[in-house]
Amino acid sequence: MSDTEEYDAVVIGGGKGGKTLAMYLGRQNYKTALIERDSLMIGGGCINLACIPTKTFIASARLVYSIRRAAEFGIKVEGVSVDWSGVRKRVEEVVSEMRALNLKNFTSIPNLDFILGTGRFLAPQRVEVAQNDGLARQLSSKRIFIDTGTRPEIPDLPGLPDIPFLTSDTIQQLEAIPSRLLVLGGGYIGLEFAQMMHRFGSEVTVFERGGQILSQQDADVADALANCLRREGVEIQLNAAVEQVRKCSDGQVEVTFRTHEGIRKWTASNLLLALGRTPITKELDLPAAGVEMTAKGFIKVNERLETNVSGIWAIGDVSGGPQFTHASLDDFRILRDNVFGNGSRSRNDRYVPSTLFTDPELAHVGLTEKEALARGFEIQILKVPITPLTVPRARTTGQMDGLLKATIDKSTQRILGCTVLAAEAGEMIGTVQEVMMAKLPGSTLRDAVLSHPTMVEGFNALFAAL
Repeated sequence: MSDTEEYDAVVIGGGKGGKTLAMYLGRQNYKTALIERDSLMIGGGCINLACIPTKTFIASARLVYSIRRAAEFGIKVEGVSVDWSGVRKRVEEVVSEMRALNLKNFTSIPNLDFILGTGRFLAPQRVEVAQNDGLARQLSSKRIFIDTGTRPEIPDLPGLPDIPFLTSDTIQQLEAIPSRLLVLGGGYIGLEFAQMMHRFGSEVTVFERGGQILSQQDADVADALANCLRREGVEIQLNAAVEQVRKCSDGQVEVTFRTHEGIRKWTASNLLLALGRTPITKELDLPAAGVEMTAKGFIKVNERLETNVSGIWAIGDVSGGPQFTHASLDDFRILRDNVFGNGSRSRNDRYVPSTLFTDPELAHVGLTEKEALARGFEIQILKVPITPLTVPRARTTGQMDGLLKATIDKSTQRILGCTVLAAEAGEMIGTVQEVMMAKLPGSTLRDAVLSHPTMVEGFNALFAAL
């Protein structure tokens, strides 16, 4: 083993925040080490397993769906089929290209040492790296940043170890489209894969333990999206508590679940677990550094991303914050300004939007109605459906599903939160976010001159009641 190597900064994990910080520090002439455990994870989870590949799959699924609707638009199409190997090849090409671009960045910055291996703490300022080539190194730094991310959560479910279940990672590697797919979990991951695989040709059923999909959302919004998915052909079983699974003699998977009506059984060719994600912290040996974790294994941090140990910070999903790439990028800004500048940034005062990439998309920023009420705000709720009158663009594109909803603080008339269930919702929500960040009243969007015909124009109608 070589002598301990001294660095100005060590970044463990190459997620969005971590890799951006490492590249920034290298360019600023800080001697920096960036540790990544897997050559197939270069660039982070978003590029290799999450945002980029899944949205590339979704783009293909949307195209298939659009072609099947061609007759509605006066277009005749003679048959359509899915070339699953072709779909996968396109996804792999997109991912490989972005992985290569990241590797080029990591290896072209003179002061950045990119290390493929697994890092673990030996002490608060010392890390050992078991490199993938079999060698071991010890690194020392007064500044260590953890960005190891998360992995799919695997529940303690009777029978699960005996069946070849799927996760959001492994379903992308399937050699064939499932004939019948059962999805456990009605959250973001489960719903995106449910609609996507249905459009590719699977029969899909979603099992949700609670009384609505998307438990964090308001019930009216969740119900509206559930109705859209059901109309398309995705089956959703609510209040369905899965009790056990087993592999049948013919290779099928049988799920036993309890509803208000009693015990029921369901069989399918494949089972997808979409029950959330768990932090990757076990390999770090955090106790050796004295770093505290939550009961679920996330690293405890304050609003400045500082752990309880001076000189150690946590970034992105592993810190227990919003599990979005754009939130991790903002974590980089917090550390850049606070640790290496004269700033005083906090993650407590930021608006982090979310987008669920189903059809229609579901985007949200700020507080939901139920969150605002729980915090004691006196509120006014604004809500309009997507119609030819409220959003003429939706009629021209044939994407008429959805609604617009805003929660207003009665005393200030400022927007506390907004939810958009509509085509292009992810693009639309930024308009509301900017108004919220500027601390302007909702009437700003009521009176704004918004281009016609666009989806954003719907905000004129949504805020018209103010």
